[in-house]
Amino acid sequence: MADETGTGRTFPNQIDGTAPPVSAPKPNDAPELVPDLATQPVTELVDLGQSLIAQADTFLTSMLRPWNAYQFGIALALWALAHILRTLLGPPIRTWMGTREGWPKWRMRILVVVHQRLRPIFFVMLLWTAVIVMREITWPSRSYILGIIATLATAWIVVVFATRLIRSIFLRRTVRYGAWAYVTLHVLGLTSDAARLLDRAALEAGEFRISLLLVVQAVVILGVLIVVARFFTSTTSKRIQSNEDISPSMRVLIVKMLQISFYGIAFYIGVKAIGIDLTGLAVLSGAIGVGLGFGLQKVVSNLVSGVIILLDKSIKPGDVISLGETFGWINTLGARYASVVTRDGKEYLIPNEDLITNQVVNWSHSDDFVRLDIFFGTAYGDDPHAVRKLAIDAAKGVDRVLSFKAPVCHIVGFGDSSVDYILRFWIRDPTQGLTNIRGNVYLALWDAFSENNISIPFPQREVKMLGGEMPSAPD
Repeated sequence: MADETGTGRTFPNQIDGTAPPVSAPKPNDAPELVPDLATQPVTELVDLGQSLIAQADTFLTSMLRPWNAYQFGIALALWALAHILRTLLGPPIRTWMGTREGWPKWRMRILVVVHQRLRPIFFVMLLWTAVIVMREITWPSRSYILGIIATLATAWIVVVFATRLIRSIFLRRTVRYGAWAYVTLHVLGLTSDAARLLDRAALEAGEFRISLLLVVQAVVILGVLIVVARFFTSTTSKRIQSNEDISPSMRVLIVKMLQISFYGIAFYIGVKAIGIDLTGLAVLSGAIGVGLGFGLQKVVSNLVSGVIILLDKSIKPGDVISLGETFGWINTLGARYASVVTRDGKEYLIPNEDLITNQVVNWSHSDDFVRLDIFFGTAYGDDPHAVRKLAIDAAKGVDRVLSFKAPVCHIVGFGDSSVDYILRFWIRDPTQGLTNIRGNVYLALWDAFSENNISIPFPQREVKMLGGEMPSAPD
């Protein structure tokens, strides 16, 4: 009799047709089911593997049929012919590409990719030609395998050209091989079998279950969503950076917030699409957050300092700053540090916390105008009025010195050997350097003083020998 109790046992029929009373299970009855439940996934994997092996055996056996072997031979011959065509036509095509100097770069890149894939392109063209001809002159079954090979080769070519849009070499290869594997399984009709095999290869712990199929789905879905988020982020960032109505610091802040938002939404949608319950991760994420807060205090401090800098607009990209011995202009503002480029080409990565806690000289905080001072002295015999006029005129004649903010020259003291002056002038491009403009103004002063006989004194000492005999040196 069939099992009517769900326990796996059968009972004999009685005369009245009713089932006999079921006695309570013995203490040693329950453990008998545990080995069956524990070994069930392994048994299913073994059965599925045997099924796939049987299909592969059937496929190899079918290859022994004459026309199937002929089709593989035709495919090999067409591959050899494609190699010959590539050898013969490759150099002329390369020479012709060298004459296309006026073409856009994107078109030349396409030509380069096509030239690198000439052999498989010729192979696909020859395969489809052979398939079409054979279907016209013989039974369709005699070109069935050739059609599958042509479909796979075409799909592989399409995948190669599509993945060329991915810049990262590692990501490009990963997507390419994954797409090739999926297309091959789909064309061969093994998609459902592969999905069952990946789903049965799982790790279970109580109610928690993770399979290879779930991992593959997670990688694909999250990868696609992250690529989409990156596209929207880059597109939106370019439009924001080109908007002159927004201050540079606010542009950086908006871009950072958009990046966090887009990537956060992509991760949340991906996790929900996979079917992972995020409520179970709340306690764990809270504990991890507390641990990170204690262990990464400096990192968090730099992150918060970066947000404060962007909000109060004290420092923005393009500002010329001095911090200790470092003088340069802000190249970029990151989440953790600010990039400062000096005149000698060095790039300093200054933590955002240092920009908040230390004294920073911002040469272009409210405007781009910077006043520079240089000191010089002339002899007491020179007219100070003429010296001041010559100094102002010399400064006005130097490039980068602003004329609408006229230079001024003042006497600041009477020194031991000279009358001391200060010359003040304004520039509006401190990123072009400060030492070089000071040097040019000094050189202009030298030329002006030389032409007008203005002397620049230097300390002199006179030594007078008094009369009398010099004391003799001791023995």
